[in-house]
Amino acid sequence: MAKDPYEIIKRRYITEKATMLSKLKDSQSNASVRKCESPKYVFLVDPNANKTEIADALEEIYVARNIKVKKVNTILDKPKIFARKGNRNAGRGVMQKKAIVTLTRGDTLED
Repeated sequence: MAKDPYEIIKRRYITEKATMLSKLKDSQSNASVRKCESPKYVFLVDPNANKTEIADALEEIYVARNIKVKKVNTILDKPKIFARKGNRNAGRGVMQKKAIVTLTRGDTLED
């Protein structure tokens, strides 16, 4: 039974660093940055999903834009342990898995 692509891809992860990654293809600041011709986007994904499932789910979600996924890198963020105010028990954050997806040259998710 195949998973629903919206169960694999939870949402796009937009931070300052993730936005900078997607804009690298337009930057001409130095020689190493000019080599980044493919856009990169960051998504929060299901912790049990593998790279091929992530790539197939993205291509299925964005079928109208006709994108092709070139490469997928994943990062597993461990839950952060923190002290709760007025309580002896420590709290725990949520474990997240991020996928940095590189699209083929010329593809984009922006309008």
